[in-house]
Amino acid sequence: MTASARKISQLRPGSRRTGQDNIAAALGEEILSGARKPGERMPSDADMHKMFGVSRVVTREVIKTLAAKGLVASKMKVGTIVLDPTHWNWLDSDVLSWRANMGMDMDFLAHITDVRRAVEPTAAALAALYGTRADTARLREAIAAMSSAGNNRRQFAEADLRFHLAVSTASKNPFFQSFAATIETALFALLSVNALTDNSRQQSEAIEMHVRVADAIEQRDPHMAAKAMLRAVDGGLSHAKRRKTVPAKS
Repeated sequence: MTASARKISQLRPGSRRTGQDNIAAALGEEILSGARKPGERMPSDADMHKMFGVSRVVTREVIKTLAAKGLVASKMKVGTIVLDPTHWNWLDSDVLSWRANMGMDMDFLAHITDVRRAVEPTAAALAALYGTRADTARLREAIAAMSSAGNNRRQFAEADLRFHLAVSTASKNPFFQSFAATIETALFALLSVNALTDNSRQQSEAIEMHVRVADAIEQRDPHMAAKAMLRAVDGGLSHAKRRKTVPAKS
């Protein structure tokens, strides 16, 4: 593992999972990584008992979990097979979490950025129209936390995430709010890549981009808010490309 990969693994927020959750995550990551290919049969109850030492009740719940996310399907006289990626539910928070935990390659970063470009500028424009003083205060608090983070990369990334979630809240559109919550794990992973810098100038530039978004929202200028957010989103991907960082699971 590279030094950057070790750093990014330290930035991921911890989670408390059950044994069932861990098994689902392990199998889900194998499917997402291609280790288990479409059309391949999943382990039987007996095989999973040997692999994980859990009961048939647990293994069946694991398969139900994977099936609900579009990763597998059970077929008569065949068993449970891995489905083609076209069936995978990428807006499932667990699927995104498992994918982010595998490592953020540039293709995945670009895909996430494409979606952010389609959503976040509009959310910022709506925030400029409908946001309250309390919403603006939350944006300023997040920016202040980014500024005070210094070399604490996790703190910087968490404050960055709070800023973008606050923009979605300020939009007063429940669909944008739900979408932001759904991609939160993947967004945190992307922002964590951007936090992996010892260049104070790059950090200052990132903060300034967020200040411009907050200023436009506070000034009730939806056009400038959307433009500033788009610049911030694109700047994040450009920074990640310069880093050429591919975080991996420790």
